[in-house]
Amino acid sequence: MPDDVLSTWKATLAKGLQALEKQHQRRSLAAIHGIDFCSNDYLGLAEHPALREAVLHAVENAARMGGTASRLLSGQTEGWLKLEEEFAAFAGTEAALFFGSGYAANMGLLSALVGRDDVVYSDTLNHASLIDGMRLSGARKVIYPHLDLNALEKSLRQDAGAPWRRIIVSESVFSMNGDVAPLKEMASLADRFGAAMIVDEAHATGVQGKTGCGSAAQEGILGQVLATIHTCGKALGSAGAFVCGPAVMKDHLINHARTFIFSTALPPYFAGQIGAAVRLIGGMDVERQTLLERANGLNRELRRAGFDTGGSASQIVPVILGSNEDTLQAATHLQREGFAVRAIRPPTVPAGRARLRLSLTIRIAEEELKRLVKSLVEWRERKSAAVAARYA
Repeated sequence: MPDDVLSTWKATLAKGLQALEKQHQRRSLAAIHGIDFCSNDYLGLAEHPALREAVLHAVENAARMGGTASRLLSGQTEGWLKLEEEFAAFAGTEAALFFGSGYAANMGLLSALVGRDDVVYSDTLNHASLIDGMRLSGARKVIYPHLDLNALEKSLRQDAGAPWRRIIVSESVFSMNGDVAPLKEMASLADRFGAAMIVDEAHATGVQGKTGCGSAAQEGILGQVLATIHTCGKALGSAGAFVCGPAVMKDHLINHARTFIFSTALPPYFAGQIGAAVRLIGGMDVERQTLLERANGLNRELRRAGFDTGGSASQIVPVILGSNEDTLQAATHLQREGFAVRAIRPPTVPAGRARLRLSLTIRIAEEELKRLVKSLVEWRERKSAAVAARYA
């Protein structure tokens, strides 16, 4: 590559980063220090000694340490088949198929399941992986305002009687807001207008429902849902994700989901880790209840102190501050106070809705939650005093 071509590319990239810097939107990689409010390890399994022991046992008994190829070539083992059967039973579905990540699961599912002759109705705050899967599918997209079932019903009614297939796609617990989709009402709309449903349970798996099996099962609508997606990198303390649903859909994905077909299998021992995690969370009802009670208490205290926590009803509690600058300053203040908190800015969230995303885990004590609220109030008071002094 000629030097001038390379220099031009580098200069263009640097200019783009400078523009992000001016907008307080440039990101960087940094290790977490302090009380961790960024982790999605909701039940603490990533540090659980029983899970560590299960991994050591699986490694010691593994025939090899690598996946070697895709599962359609040499990457298939009996362990993956048994794990998928076990997870399907856990999720309450006929079958399950494992993908290397939640992103790959959503991309593979949507791009393989729907096409140009279909319509997908998507909540405006759905995860990027769902959005990208819809884009890749080529299906027509109808984006309805967040949790606005009136708008969803209006769109479904407009398409009533049309020859194309319809499918509603939604997260159950939304990753940046912490609010929960009204799945029963959505399932009722789907039934009335002949639509299928896909529910992404990423932040509900392990936390919501009996034995942690998710919101769709908890709401009793599994029989009305075409597919649920359960990630393993959050409450399960592992990695990867399952697409769960009818056996025929699993077979379809094995033959059509490019993110499955063309991905190297994870090492065989990893199936042992995930299986152990599933069995562990099945017996953690007390931890689930404690986690949600603490989250509700934090939400209540933040609101009482005058902070906007949106519609949070889960272990994810946002503190919506609006501007990128304020959010960065608040995050810096909390970090100095010993809290690992990150500023969440556009495009991850809508413009003007920058926030601190407080992700609670069972390892965070109530005393630390109270101290965090106090620290946020102190930051706000200092900010107000500085503004007043500036205009005095």
